[in-house]
Amino acid sequence: MNLKIQAPDLPLTDGLRQHLNLRLAHALNSGRDVVTRIIVRLSDGHGLRGGEEKCCAIEVRLRGAPALRVEDIQSDLYLAIDRAAERIGRALDRHLARQRDFPMMASTRQPASTEETP
Repeated sequence: MNLKIQAPDLPLTDGLRQHLNLRLAHALNSGRDVVTRIIVRLSDGHGLRGGEEKCCAIEVRLRGAPALRVEDIQSDLYLAIDRAAERIGRALDRHLARQRDFPMMASTRQPASTEETP
């Protein structure tokens, strides 16, 4: 799993890194063959009402398909990571199900005949 973690506003501890690795490994297990890169952005922002909010944005890049992206904002960073990982896992499962249910028409289409029939 090619994982890049960006946390410019937060200290990135070993415990936080391990938590991220475990959650993402579990959530993205079904698509490990199509996932090429995972980018996680953790940030610490101030809420609209003056409260502290933590943001976890996860982008999953796939082989031959557009990237999937989710974001979750919570008061607790670990909760934001848990929810974002769960959501990206569901998004990946939906993407894979669509690929299974609706394969590309080009792969099933027969090549056109170049000969003319009378």
